[in-house]
Amino acid sequence: MASVLPRDTWRSALQPLLNDRSPADALAAYYAFHHSPDRTELFAHYSGERGRADGFLVRARTGLDLFRPLVTFRADAEAVAQALFQDGLPPHRPVYLVAPEGLGEWAAKFLTLADMELHRVYRFDPDRYKPEINVLLMSVVGPDGTPRFEIRSAGNKPGAVAGVNWQSDRFAEIYVHTEPAVRGRGWGKSVVSALARQLLQAGRSPLYVAAQTNEYSIRLAESVGFIDTGYRELVAQGVRPE
Repeated sequence: MASVLPRDTWRSALQPLLNDRSPADALAAYYAFHHSPDRTELFAHYSGERGRADGFLVRARTGLDLFRPLVTFRADAEAVAQALFQDGLPPHRPVYLVAPEGLGEWAAKFLTLADMELHRVYRFDPDRYKPEINVLLMSVVGPDGTPRFEIRSAGNKPGAVAGVNWQSDRFAEIYVHTEPAVRGRGWGKSVVSALARQLLQAGRSPLYVAAQTNEYSIRLAESVGFIDTGYRELVAQGVRPE
């Protein structure tokens, strides 16, 4: 059985399950340790061995999707995953699931999954960085106070935007959107390059996540200086049937 943890015990309870220095665990560590407490619930499962946690599930309300909470989990065994889903996910309520590729089999067994994608996780390599100069580049601040860069097209509308999905003390995940009409001008590369440099100067390691099938996004990331960590995330809409 999984139980809800008081927040002041989260870091000590989950330390054996998360490496907050690794890009592979960066997203889970952010939502477990840094996301707003009033928008986050954490469920832990304990083994009989000295009360050690052998799994956890985080359910967080985010600005990424107002109707589906983001859910991520770790589990040492299939039965642990089943207990976490049973106690941490209300039935028939869709969630936005992000989980390690290796745990996808258990997620598919106990949840109904749709819109599944496999995402690559990239980390920024400063040695491969080549500054992009673009006189149209604008530095702004996102609604949540995080850094953001834009290049505006005709009509003063954003043609390319790079911002931050989330950031912890150590990592920050970059997003980018380029309007189809302005692709090929290097605008996406310019805004991502500028944001990666600013995050690095602030002491955070930039991360970039791209769907396996999104060749444009992959090319953009690699052209700026991001390298593939080899880590893969399963992303899907998930529902617990009962």
